[in-house]
Amino acid sequence: MTHYLLLRLYGPLASWGEIAVGESRHSAVHPSRSALLGLLGAALGIERDDEPGQQALIAGYRFGIKLESAGLPLRDYHTVQTGVLPRKFSFRSRRQELAADKVDTYLSAREYRCDSLALVAVEALADAPHDLPALAAALKRPRFTLYLGRKSCPLALPLTPTLTQAATLREALDGTSLNSLLALSGYKPEQSWPTVADRRAFRLQQTRYYWEDGMEAGMTASFDNWRHDQPLSRSRWQFSPRREWVALSEGEQG
Repeated sequence: MTHYLLLRLYGPLASWGEIAVGESRHSAVHPSRSALLGLLGAALGIERDDEPGQQALIAGYRFGIKLESAGLPLRDYHTVQTGVLPRKFSFRSRRQELAADKVDTYLSAREYRCDSLALVAVEALADAPHDLPALAAALKRPRFTLYLGRKSCPLALPLTPTLTQAATLREALDGTSLNSLLALSGYKPEQSWPTVADRRAFRLQQTRYYWEDGMEAGMTASFDNWRHDQPLSRSRWQFSPRREWVALSEGEQG
């Protein structure tokens, strides 16, 4: 039996960053490994420039995901005013940059997912710096603000950290009893997830499962995928590719 910590991620906006090329900032439909590690790091209060703390976090955990709704896509057009650097000079603050004699405009298009919903299973490895109960406690009382990929994407509902153990990842994700999300707002009395009202309100779709190498999935992968979201250095913002396994729900094609 394997121990897992389950987290339910929901927000009106989420952005799970992919490789950024030029002006485009794409989002995947499900959480990235880097975003999930960032969520744990923020809860624990690990600073981004704390390289030893970040590396211990990266090496200590792996994740499985049950995507219940990918949500709807949103593309946001951004303009950012930037100062033009004089020769052999660097700005010391944003205020100084905006006061520059010459300014320019940086354009970008950023993608988001609206009303996406995912259940995440965290598995701690032997060298994990914090055990799962400690992670659960930190997520209930986080040191830093938690968000879904970007600072503009706050959580809309509690994470509901839940400790469980199961023979496989699929058993943990499907077998853990969670309350109806609508019950949290008092809309309905407490019922098991998902109710008919939940399915309608959150536009639940065909479920997809994602997991990392080495996890006891308990299901057959439909295909594998490579994602560029394995952090190498948080301070230098460097990432490397990793393999991710995907299982489609019955009747769905890749």
